[in-house]
Amino acid sequence: MIMQMNPHSTETRSPRAKIAVRDLWMTFKSPDKTKPDVHVLEDINLEILDGEFVCIVGPSGCGKSTLLNIAGGFFQATSGAVRIEDKVVTAPDSRHIFIFQENGVFPWLNVEDNVGFGVKRSTMAERKKVVEHYVEMVGLTGFGKTYPRELSGGMRQRVEIARALAAEPDVLFMDEPFGALDYLTRLRLRAEVTQIWQRERKTVMFVTHDVDEAVQLADRVVVMGKRPSRIRDIVAVEVPRPRDLDDPECRRLRDHIFGVMGLDHSGRATEIRGVGAAEEEDETEGKVVNLADRR
Repeated sequence: MIMQMNPHSTETRSPRAKIAVRDLWMTFKSPDKTKPDVHVLEDINLEILDGEFVCIVGPSGCGKSTLLNIAGGFFQATSGAVRIEDKVVTAPDSRHIFIFQENGVFPWLNVEDNVGFGVKRSTMAERKKVVEHYVEMVGLTGFGKTYPRELSGGMRQRVEIARALAAEPDVLFMDEPFGALDYLTRLRLRAEVTQIWQRERKTVMFVTHDVDEAVQLADRVVVMGKRPSRIRDIVAVEVPRPRDLDDPECRRLRDHIFGVMGLDHSGRATEIRGVGAAEEEDETEGKVVNLADRR
């Protein structure tokens, strides 16, 4: 099923939303008066339900990570607001955890100490139990005393995921967490993240350039246009997990998303389809990764 939603709609939203983005605009002021300001986001409206996994895709530089940073409290929007559980986000919150593309583990701590860094328990025994649970969940049993420099890139990313989950967050913000990893490692981590999410049911807001990755992971895929960016479409992915990307429905959804972005499945520019297409008649800019090209 492909669900198209008008980003300019004023219909009443559900009160069940965990994250609510309302009338959000973002402009970065140029420090050089001879250069224009950079208008990044325009009129962004989005709801993410409690326990929902939502991926955001779009051309490079369209503002996906900017939107994530605003939702995480790291940037302040020019106008509009993000609410989490009906509370306006004004600063980072320990209940809302970020996982970045860059290696974010602490190099001076071993795996167990990294995972346990944000764990708050009344006794050391309880803390140890939590750490062991999440180390096992990400497949790092036996590596508890190992330091990050001794781990592969994929294993370090597992440590970061375990550390985030062990802190028991309400929301996970993930900014291209697999972008620096090789193809096979990304495939393995996608499968593992899917399994972990099915057990934990955290609310996840996940930015990616990879349309296949979005279709494989998400309940819904938010498709953004080029900068200054608006939401062009929101696509529901109702294929049961675990998902096979060669499944005809997955391929259809992927091709639809590429079409909304003005690309075909090989990344070549095509006529832009979907909500708001009339507003973007020129070619979509930026590179979008399609894993089919690598097979």
